[in-house]
Amino acid sequence: MLYIGVDLGTSAVKLLLMDGSGKIEKIVSREYPLDFPHPGWSEQQPQDWWSAVVDGIKELTDACDKTQVAGISFGGQMHGLVILDKEDQVIRPAILWNDGRTTEEVEYLNNVIGKDKLSQYTANIAFAGFTAPKLLWVEKNEPENFARIEKIMLPKDYIAYKLTGVHCTDVSDASGMLLLDVKNRKWSREMMEICHIREEQLANIFESYEVVGTLKPEVAKELGLSEQCRVAAGAGDNAAAAVGTGTVGDGMCNISLGTSGTIFISSRNFGVDDNNALHAFGHADGYYHLMGCMLSAASCNKWWMDDIIGTKDYAAEQQAIGQLGENHVFFLPYLMGERSPHNDPNARGTFIGLTMDNSRADMTQAVLEGVAFAIRDSFEVAKSLGIHIERTKICGGGARSPLWCKIMANVLGIKVDLLASEEGPAMGGAMLAAVACGEYGNVEAAARAIVKVVDTIEPEPELVEKYEKKYRQFAQIYPAVKNVFKVIAE
Repeated sequence: MLYIGVDLGTSAVKLLLMDGSGKIEKIVSREYPLDFPHPGWSEQQPQDWWSAVVDGIKELTDACDKTQVAGISFGGQMHGLVILDKEDQVIRPAILWNDGRTTEEVEYLNNVIGKDKLSQYTANIAFAGFTAPKLLWVEKNEPENFARIEKIMLPKDYIAYKLTGVHCTDVSDASGMLLLDVKNRKWSREMMEICHIREEQLANIFESYEVVGTLKPEVAKELGLSEQCRVAAGAGDNAAAAVGTGTVGDGMCNISLGTSGTIFISSRNFGVDDNNALHAFGHADGYYHLMGCMLSAASCNKWWMDDIIGTKDYAAEQQAIGQLGENHVFFLPYLMGERSPHNDPNARGTFIGLTMDNSRADMTQAVLEGVAFAIRDSFEVAKSLGIHIERTKICGGGARSPLWCKIMANVLGIKVDLLASEEGPAMGGAMLAAVACGEYGNVEAAARAIVKVVDTIEPEPELVEKYEKKYRQFAQIYPAVKNVFKVIAE
């Protein structure tokens, strides 16, 4: 049988067709617009996602036996607020994960409601990207839209709804709304009261590998697929990427260098760090995970290459980089503010340490190292919990850079495993569909059978020592300029 994984990203949707053994048959992608209607705001039209998914599935399956497509599932950009009215019409553009408009609402939740209560209710504190602050923002600034809300959903769940007619979500994605009692995997009544919403406006909760429904007849006809094609709930992009990299079970780690950057640690047990610096979420394997998320990762390198230097030849720029561990230029990668561990929407990208003898290559190197140092910030929090990590998988666009993977291994001082497939959330979505259709007994079994490590980058003791010194210097920069960010944001 064949399975479709849908990775609903921030700039494009990637669709992957996989057979039951994990062989990738075909991959297609479709881009869609991203709107910035105000500085720090980020929105998209859900209809653009749907059009791209429909068009992409048609191309994905144009040469295969469509009767063999047994299941569809998802990885999707998290936290985005999609609201529908009684006629199932989208009320306003979706407010995305990297939108920073909710500063006041986050302050209210964390300081008036209180971080202790939020952590008690949801296992997390409020961050600017989360869904609950967005609801409060809509209520305050667009009360007429808030009053029309019939259904509240996340981006990938809107696609599942369009496919099946079922208002659904999964535990991993719902964990990032600040509305879910993560430990008990159910909606928090206290958070619903705080956000002035009703449970019937929220979706039915599924595990990521559970079937939510089958294709609506009219959708099946348009796509040319069977009405019996099953749709599984899917997962938030990072949980889906973790499935796609085999980061399931207990004590496994994955680093994703996509538009955003994450360090993802799977666990069979529920746990929360004292300061809620890491997100404590449900995992797509039915258990839990801790995650540190930075808002700009590979997107920092894309910005530097495309918009500042003006080149698409990323590899050539990296070839000019000389000695690692000896760069005196630092870069704070906070182009969209920052989440873990600083939770500061006012933070901004910053070069520091420049002198007259610095080169373009030094600044390129600083961008790559700055992202690695910021990932290490969250890594340090995990270590403070007594979590011992000796190796990590790596995925995302940044994982295609051997140099960046080497930097990551030595900044963290751990082994970095490279995978045969770097398709992340799309692969994870297809694997979840396969589990939902009975191809595998559970998510761990699918990961053992499908995910293959093809190479490992070993940390080099001398370089680890150099980067240890550089990281300690980097760690002093944000505290030193934090108040400056607040001033220039006014």
